[in-house]
Amino acid sequence: MKHDTRPLTTAEIAALALSLAHLGAGPQAVTARRGLQHAFEHLELDDDVIATTLTTLTEPLPVEVASRARLMADAITSRLMIRLHYRDASGRITSRDVEPVTCLVHREYWYLVGVCRMRRAIRAFRFDRILAVEPTLMPSRPHLADRFLPFQRRKRARAA
Repeated sequence: MKHDTRPLTTAEIAALALSLAHLGAGPQAVTARRGLQHAFEHLELDDDVIATTLTTLTEPLPVEVASRARLMADAITSRLMIRLHYRDASGRITSRDVEPVTCLVHREYWYLVGVCRMRRAIRAFRFDRILAVEPTLMPSRPHLADRFLPFQRRKRARAA
């Protein structure tokens, strides 16, 4: 059997990390996180932000946050809208209907990235500021996660 030696893509890393995030701290999760750490050891990184981010990816989420992460992951997979009860950086609490696209980590924080119906725009919601997640039965439009992930090199349009 031929082995693929290409590095993981950002989309693959995000999907693996989200899957691990809501596993908790059980024996399977510990082993899986060790495997992800091993995969990271083979990446050539010389950026502190990325190194911090990868460390965050391999740490278990608190139980209540992991529970909300499971609901968000299910909504992404099922392409269903969710209702978030969210406390912003100023302390204001709002309820927002969100079409979830993906989850990601930047530095020491996890984020849900989605289309916020209230703002009519793409928004990133920090996991630790999400107070509650309510599943809905409203379908979400399909969105490509690759367009919303960090560390991606964007193709520049050529000037004519």
